[in-house]
Amino acid sequence: MKRFFKKGWSFALVAMLALSLTACGGGAKPEGDTTQEPATEGQTETAATLTNDGNYVFASGGTSGTYYPLAGAIATLVNAQTGVNATVQSTGASKENVMLISQDEAEFAIIQNDVLDYAYNGTGLFETNGKIEGLATVASIYPEMVQVVVAADSGINSISDLKGKKVSIGDAGSGVEQNALQVLEAYGLTVDDIAVNRLSFKESGSAFKDGQIDAFFVTAGVPNTAITELAVTRQLKLVDIAGAEGDALKEKYPFYTSVVIPKDVYKTENDINTLAVRALIVCREDMNEEEVYNFTKAIYDNLEPLGESYAKAKEFKLEEGNLGVTVPMHAGAQKYFDEKGVK
Repeated sequence: MKRFFKKGWSFALVAMLALSLTACGGGAKPEGDTTQEPATEGQTETAATLTNDGNYVFASGGTSGTYYPLAGAIATLVNAQTGVNATVQSTGASKENVMLISQDEAEFAIIQNDVLDYAYNGTGLFETNGKIEGLATVASIYPEMVQVVVAADSGINSISDLKGKKVSIGDAGSGVEQNALQVLEAYGLTVDDIAVNRLSFKESGSAFKDGQIDAFFVTAGVPNTAITELAVTRQLKLVDIAGAEGDALKEKYPFYTSVVIPKDVYKTENDINTLAVRALIVCREDMNEEEVYNFTKAIYDNLEPLGESYAKAKEFKLEEGNLGVTVPMHAGAQKYFDEKGVK
């Protein structure tokens, strides 16, 4: 099994995690050693087949984003609770993480549910690649809201009002771009109806501040830094994605869920009704049931200390563990949620 490690590792975290013993009672193997130890007499089959002898790679995101430190907090907790050795890899986030899992470069990853859905069905971002095999859902952990930002005095009160406006729909080839295209379509618009810009969150914020665009899409947890920084100096408004159009989007794309962004998040005049995708923990489909069960149990039986170690984890809710899930749950995760009565 090939392994590679990108720059951006938290070496302090890795050093700490390396002290943990693996679930099979052995230490970490030398880099490049991918052989599996044969089962000894009396050793259970489950223990003998722990993925990579209990040494897990947990693919996350960029070091300045949310996924990387969140994965670090989860890995630290899981290691302490289960005795495995999970280490966190900095990546380009959801789309890259799909490929890392499918190519056996990682055991676990954080991936947006819409991106996972595209991969599983060979649509959207993966239309060229085709269906990606070897993926299973572990848990749905928190919402990432579709946010459409305009100036409070812009006169833009509906997605339909974006017609003829200068709009950033996210980086080319990003999940944000896919969300934007889907939302525009629901309101009878295409990129031909707007002056389209494809910018990152930070670039969108700067362009908006300089008057180069009239609106921009963000799909992220709240509060989002780019929007928060703008709200300090300018009164903003977020456009609702709800009503018949929102319902149509949820019906066509089951990975969407309805959410409300309270007005105090960005000091807007009203609460915002919009849609969200979900951040998921995903694993290799071929991992055995016990190890994924233990991984899931370690997280959800310890939500309070996990939230204390990283604030984003305070949004984890047991009852939402399968919310917005469109790719089958791993049997180990499903077993845990069944035991807890999560439907």
